[in-house]
Amino acid sequence: MTSRPLDRLLRPQTIAVFGGREARRVIEQCDRMGFSGKIWPVHPKLDEVLGRRCYRSLSDLPSAPDAAFVGVNRTLTVEIVRSLSRAGAGGAVCYASGFSEATAELADGAELQQALLEAAGDMPILGPNCYGLINGLDGALLWPDQHGMKRIECGVAILTQSSNIALNLTMQTRGLPIAYVVTAGNQAQTSLADVACALINDQRITAVGLHVEGFGDLSGLERLAAIARRSKKPVVVLKVGRSEQAKHAAVSHTASLAGSDAVADAVLARLGIGRVQSLPAFLETLKLLHVAGPLPSHSISSMSCSGGEASLMADAAVGRNVEFPALEPQQLPRLRRVLGEMVALSNPLDYHTFVWGDFERQTEAFTAMFEGGCALNLVVLDFPRGDRCDAAEWAMTADAVIAAATATGALAGLLATLPENMPEPIAERLMANGIVAFSGIDEAIIAAEVAAGIGKVWDRPPPLPLLDVPSMDGEIETLTEADAKTELAACGLPVPRGLQAFSPSEAAEQAERLGFPVVLKGLGIAHKTEAGAVALNLRDSEAVLNAAAKMPSNGGYLIEKMVDPPVAELIVGASRDPVFGLSLTLGAGGIFVELLEDSVILPLPATKADIRAAISRLKIAKLISGYRGQPKGDLEAAVDAVAYTAEYVVKNAVRLEELDLNPLMVLPEGRGVAAVDALIRRRRQPN
Repeated sequence: MTSRPLDRLLRPQTIAVFGGREARRVIEQCDRMGFSGKIWPVHPKLDEVLGRRCYRSLSDLPSAPDAAFVGVNRTLTVEIVRSLSRAGAGGAVCYASGFSEATAELADGAELQQALLEAAGDMPILGPNCYGLINGLDGALLWPDQHGMKRIECGVAILTQSSNIALNLTMQTRGLPIAYVVTAGNQAQTSLADVACALINDQRITAVGLHVEGFGDLSGLERLAAIARRSKKPVVVLKVGRSEQAKHAAVSHTASLAGSDAVADAVLARLGIGRVQSLPAFLETLKLLHVAGPLPSHSISSMSCSGGEASLMADAAVGRNVEFPALEPQQLPRLRRVLGEMVALSNPLDYHTFVWGDFERQTEAFTAMFEGGCALNLVVLDFPRGDRCDAAEWAMTADAVIAAATATGALAGLLATLPENMPEPIAERLMANGIVAFSGIDEAIIAAEVAAGIGKVWDRPPPLPLLDVPSMDGEIETLTEADAKTELAACGLPVPRGLQAFSPSEAAEQAERLGFPVVLKGLGIAHKTEAGAVALNLRDSEAVLNAAAKMPSNGGYLIEKMVDPPVAELIVGASRDPVFGLSLTLGAGGIFVELLEDSVILPLPATKADIRAAISRLKIAKLISGYRGQPKGDLEAAVDAVAYTAEYVVKNAVRLEELDLNPLMVLPEGRGVAAVDALIRRRRQPN
């Protein structure tokens, strides 16, 4: 976080503009939006710009500006930023490109960015390589282009690294009130999280949306989540980087790492920050959060005058964490009286057209539906084309929704299945009356899922601070399985009783000491099964001797007691993400790792409640619970074992690079678990 607050930059009373064409455009946009503060053009040759006196240099200005738009070449940008910082300016937008985002093309890009940071000192800067910001609340812009925003009294803030995406989002016609748009370019100094934290404190901001190409500051993300929860202003993120192509684009475009998508999902969910995967879902979710904030549950009701629309609604919920609960008994008589005998009363509900064009009956039907206790109540309605059709009866239906929502106090949304069928004036009127004007069925369902997810996290105590320990330098070593198990056993993890041997004959002797049946493994082999370095269920010394003689090894043998057949097998792993550090992966283990693709990510540190909840989300949890009459697994022992593993990871976070338990065998209830294979890779201790 910069030393000087961002307030003057985000809400300036005086703006200085440096440069030619882009600087002139900034003034034009401020004038168009009715900025009431002072604008000071600075140019070495011009006498005036758009009727304003033009100053020759920064030193000629009446005072240090609250904000400055620096629209000059990259080298001169550094000089001007240095002068602004020394003069005590509130902050600057650095428009020029050619810094660390362009190191592949310009050898001095990273060096020049460092010079820019040193020049800025404790003065906030946005960029470089960004358009700047639009403050639609106060009409203050540091923005060198057209945009689609207008002055409003309250609304959402949208922040992005991409200036072009920011520009596109300002052009939305969906009725979303946008209070701020801020671009951060390559975030040389001020991150999106820094800006979001500053904007949330503005009472006129209702929710925040981040379009993120890469996270660079984990602590900033945690700080944002905490402030959002405390302020009751939810945050939703659209993070790119799911595909390899997107990851590459993020690195080359913004000089930031995209990180692991699965880990990002888990971290955001833990922090109570919603995530979406598309720009339409991003905007629709922001609409819902603007009107209602987080939802208290995942329950939805839906009404439409078409069975086809009701089916589309039901299908859209498949695979999503939302539900259409059955209608409450007290709703049925009233709905039957209003809608008639031919309507099948269900949720989603096809109410036919019997009440169409009748404001009183529509209002009563919607009121009855809204009284079912659902967190969100949707009415599907696509408006006709205004240039060819009469929309009077559709407007009447919208009025009935408003009336029913007012009467019941329930949260309602009017949903057009196609975005073009929700006219912007209608959407704005609905939003002003507390009705969410949704565009698109899938997007509305996603919005409800995200808002309910945030609400669920906010209902729980705040999460533990994330493990944020950088890896030490040094050569990576891989422990033998025997050594790895010794370390993990010292932390409490149950492992099979085992002994080491350095020759086939010694292996047979050690097996006698353990008692049969035993497992024989060749040490120092990375993939034992594929290499033929594992022999199971050996029942006498001769079998051990023969198996060891044929088995490859690189440091001897490990002989262990054979574990009884398990109820289920888990994999427990830890890996280091370049952005988010170490996290734990839980999943179906053994042969099911690739077959089922059944896993969840657990950010660290983790409580036993976190671990239990994570296991419950696995498909294989059904086996542990006793699938189709089979014995139950020892769930509590599995939770304890994962907790011991998590504790080991946290304690060894500086050196640890990778840990893998596969499988962790879950035995029948009351008989515990056993980690039958273990891998640890870590940095060597410096001499």
